[in-house]
Amino acid sequence: MDVRTGFIVLICLMGFTCAEPVKYIDCGSSTGKVAMVDISPCASQPCQLHKGQSYSVNVTFNSAVESQTSKALVHGIIAGVPVPFPIPIEDGCKSGIQCPIQKQQNYHYLNSLPVKSEYPTIRLVVEWELRDDNKKDLFCIRFPVQIVS
Repeated sequence: MDVRTGFIVLICLMGFTCAEPVKYIDCGSSTGKVAMVDISPCASQPCQLHKGQSYSVNVTFNSAVESQTSKALVHGIIAGVPVPFPIPIEDGCKSGIQCPIQKQQNYHYLNSLPVKSEYPTIRLVVEWELRDDNKKDLFCIRFPVQIVS
């Protein structure tokens, strides 16, 4: 084991989350390209989201356009029906992205996904969009989750 691998193992043993990137489906990123999606903590997939907790969502993407603003929309897809999923901050420019967004730049979008205690115990697909000035998707991703008690 080299020094770097040993360091990673040590960090994991110290209790830090060693999450793998989340498997996602691109659902129409028309003005950007997603490089990676990470949800923390998410030890296995589909991610088990515990009621009453909040999860960190980090999407790394490259923008193909310039945009002064960005707005997030999140839905839970239940039986094929999109149900709005409220998030604390819809403004992408207040979620880790320095606006204006520049063409051919990489960005790390960071937000939280609160899971309310009143949500049902269910498997669903989360659809997360970040839209530019023209309401086109800088990214649109879908990933499966399971809400648990």
